[in-house]
Amino acid sequence: MTLNKIIQKIHLWLGLSTGLVVFIISITGCIYAFQQEIQDATQPFRFSKIENKPILPPSIFEQQARRTLPHAHLHAINYPAPGRNVEAIFYSFEPEHYYIIYMNPYTAKVLEVVNMENRFFHWILDGHFYLWLPPKIGQPLTSYATLLFVFMIFSGIFLWWPKNKSAARQRFWFRWKDITKWKRKNYDLHNILGFYSSFLLLIIAITGIFFGIQWFTYIIYKAAGGEKKLLFTEPVSQRAIKTNFKKPATDLVWEKMKIEHPDAVSLEIHTIEPASAIGANVNTKEGVFWSIDYRYFDQYTLKEIHTDTIYGRLKDADTADKLIRMTYDIHTGGILGFTGKVLAFLFSLVAASLPVTGFLIWWGKQKKNKL
Repeated sequence: MTLNKIIQKIHLWLGLSTGLVVFIISITGCIYAFQQEIQDATQPFRFSKIENKPILPPSIFEQQARRTLPHAHLHAINYPAPGRNVEAIFYSFEPEHYYIIYMNPYTAKVLEVVNMENRFFHWILDGHFYLWLPPKIGQPLTSYATLLFVFMIFSGIFLWWPKNKSAARQRFWFRWKDITKWKRKNYDLHNILGFYSSFLLLIIAITGIFFGIQWFTYIIYKAAGGEKKLLFTEPVSQRAIKTNFKKPATDLVWEKMKIEHPDAVSLEIHTIEPASAIGANVNTKEGVFWSIDYRYFDQYTLKEIHTDTIYGRLKDADTADKLIRMTYDIHTGGILGFTGKVLAFLFSLVAASLPVTGFLIWWGKQKKNKL
């Protein structure tokens, strides 16, 4: 058997075995591409008028949020960009729940309580990550199917590559005529679209693998020269001591962050748990996540605690750290703004079409062989 035949068989069987999973991952990613813009357009409770009044500190929102959902776990108070309402974020894995309470930044009035688990885009994301299966089952399936999809892209390029100038003229663009049959059109859609989208699909697929296969991420990180820990560990405060703060510790951290980051477009203050540090996540770039400055403070002394993970101060992040931090923004196209999201949408749509057109090519050959 020739090398071309062997790779053809590998490409075929990888496609047949992972096709449905790749289709689901791709079509849900395609739908999710503009979730931020769609939710902003359909959920007016996210926005507030900018007023010439002081924005309230996190302790006020925390009190209001706990009164509203007394039995849920409050994770953080998030201050988005000006003109948006403050968000009290509740989530927990045991018992599992995920809520966001939207409050007016000047009065702390509750405007909307949203159960995120009942929202359409949460359902879409659940399919994208887990195929709507339990995470322990679904995540390995999506992650390793994506890894196999990377091999399929390389094998597809090998099989597509023209062997002479005559073949090249037929493979670089659609040359359909009125008499061109649908089988030929389907074949061209699979091969030509697959070839032209292969580079960006590789980027989307590889960055997607980072979320589900730890050893893969570790290898890439170490190869890039990374030296920190990849897994996040919650910093802790020192032993409990009596404090003489005139304000809640979270309010003092919030005030400190506002002074040190006057250009912040979002600021998230984490609520205090026993022995935990106070987390403060500050972002100065709208629309991306890699630029978040993760800071932690002892809840009893307000002394800053440094972490040895990649999720620390942005000024301490080296090239390898930033590469991993950028994974989500690259994967979603957000790294290039709205244009990047459009590209992510279009190429995810192409990725969803490849298992379909590939299956039709195989099915057509099976029917022909039976005749």
